[in-house]
Amino acid sequence: MAAMTLVSKLPLIGVPLAMVLLPGTTLGLMAATREAAAGKFPMPLMLLTGFRAGPQALRSMLILGALYALGFLAALGTCWMVDGGGFARVYLGGESPSAEAMMEPGFQGAMWAFIAIHLPVSLLFWHAPALAYWHGLAPMKSVFFSLVACLRNFRALVVFGLSWVLLLIFLLLAVTLLASAIDLGDSLGALMFPLMLLVAAMFFCSLFFTYRDTFEAT
Repeated sequence: MAAMTLVSKLPLIGVPLAMVLLPGTTLGLMAATREAAAGKFPMPLMLLTGFRAGPQALRSMLILGALYALGFLAALGTCWMVDGGGFARVYLGGESPSAEAMMEPGFQGAMWAFIAIHLPVSLLFWHAPALAYWHGLAPMKSVFFSLVACLRNFRALVVFGLSWVLLLIFLLLAVTLLASAIDLGDSLGALMFPLMLLVAAMFFCSLFFTYRDTFEAT
């Protein structure tokens, strides 16, 4: 997750390149989670599963990555047109949002525009890397069946998503209160970054269980 964040900081190509690598990276975390759930110890190379399983798997991961990058950039470009890039810069970590800026109509509109486009894109790619790798589906088929599976299990995914949102809010409040209690001041951002990486890694690992219970549950 830290490596993906560093890649995204490269000028111009950073964000698209990180998005291209995201499906394969997600699969690596899912594969490692699968090993751990089976009682095995996942080795670090397990994180590169999607890129080391042969030309066909690599091609599928890169095609999925390119398609996801297009969807993500479309969502980012749309919200950029709404408020001139204010929300996009905050989302990409280029700026720290102020409470006043977040309440502005332009910022709010850009946020909802991004969500409206990025949510269906996320559903298209939710199970796609796993379907392409473990079931050998072509990239476009894996995207289609990922969307179908998400729609058929939409209520369960809503509960799943709300649980993660509540956990994230709880952690942010806890860290903010702790920082205020011990007067961390400007060090709060340095504390938040590793916490967000940890939560992101936990979230991507949890995607394996949504795949398992949808496609592998007996």
